[in-house]
Amino acid sequence: MLRVLIVYDIDHSWDKEEIRETRDSNRILFEALREEGLEAYLEELSDPHLERILDRHDPRHTIVFNLCEALPGTAYPERRVTEILERKGFTYTGNTPEVIDLSYDKQKTKELLTSLGVLVPDGTVLRADEAHRWNLFPAIVKPSREHCSLTITEKSVVFDTNSLREQIMLVNNELNQPALVEDFIDGREFHVSVWNNGPPEILPVAEMDFSAFNEARERLCTYDSKFLPGSGHYERIETLVPAPLDDRLYRRLEKKTIDTWMGFGCTDYARFDFRLRDDKFYLLDINPNNDISIDTSFALAAEMHNYSYGQMVKRIVMMAAERHPLFGAAS
Repeated sequence: MLRVLIVYDIDHSWDKEEIRETRDSNRILFEALREEGLEAYLEELSDPHLERILDRHDPRHTIVFNLCEALPGTAYPERRVTEILERKGFTYTGNTPEVIDLSYDKQKTKELLTSLGVLVPDGTVLRADEAHRWNLFPAIVKPSREHCSLTITEKSVVFDTNSLREQIMLVNNELNQPALVEDFIDGREFHVSVWNNGPPEILPVAEMDFSAFNEARERLCTYDSKFLPGSGHYERIETLVPAPLDDRLYRRLEKKTIDTWMGFGCTDYARFDFRLRDDKFYLLDINPNNDISIDTSFALAAEMHNYSYGQMVKRIVMMAAERHPLFGAAS
């Protein structure tokens, strides 16, 4: 019988509210799978020793629902989790170590996207003492090797060299990594959720509606907009599903999305964030193993496609099961 082991990570350095919300969202996913008739187990990883959890389960009968973004308390990235799963012989949901690692390297990602004919914002990695070399404003300053909008606030959008220098130093100091400086694409933002493995399927597109904001620097998805209920961005950015897109724009967005999915070698599910400026789509970010909590744009898109939350997460399990040596052979 197929068993599903849900593994997620927490770090005790997080604040209590973030830990509580992480536990709650993963409990909801666990209960949804149980309601769909799957034998599911929920494990919380709060130290680097993922192997200790895995040793309690048999890879011959288990699919790991991988919801880990890191090994807590270490500098090891998300890729390391999938490498351990593979070494221990487990079939798991989501993307491979190679795809995950590439998505964290923003410069390499830009190079690959350009080779695929996908438009990306102009950008480069700069040190604070190189800020004077940048002359395209407004610009946005991001971490060069992170997801989840870490350090992204309204101040991340800068209009002069001095502010640019300050934001580069903030990223360097808070995350101990280089800063990526990009042309700020002030336009409509679309989150395109994709799943399935052959052929990939685009779920209804979501638009992040910034119409409540007047200034360009306010029109972006900040860290607060994703993780801080009650904040201005969390409360005032509306998610429109399906996005109001005419057929011409949708077909162009669809092609760019599928080209990216195929070019990256994505599996199971991912989300692609685009902005539209001057009738051109720019791909801002690629999110393999994106957040699939019940209130995310991915879950909303699946619901619009007539999948309950339980049906959605069960389908992701079944995608992974196709790669399992026992369950895949039986299908």
